[in-house]
Amino acid sequence: MIIHSAQGGEIQMAPSRYSRLINFLQEDLAISTDSLSVALRHREQDPGSLTMILWQYGLITLEQLEQIYDWLETA
Repeated sequence: MIIHSAQGGEIQMAPSRYSRLINFLQEDLAISTDSLSVALRHREQDPGSLTMILWQYGLITLEQLEQIYDWLETA
């Protein structure tokens, strides 16, 4: 399942890279659709980084946050 959201606020990321990030979160880190939906809703109100919102709300661990940043560096 792909979650669609407005791109405003995120560090400007090409749509294809953003889609790959969402796919990485769901497929590789097993982040639930519900968790992503919560983060995306909060991101619309507060245009912070999606990954930081996931972490701040306790939806991912610190280890998962590090994996995401490692992925972002190489993607």
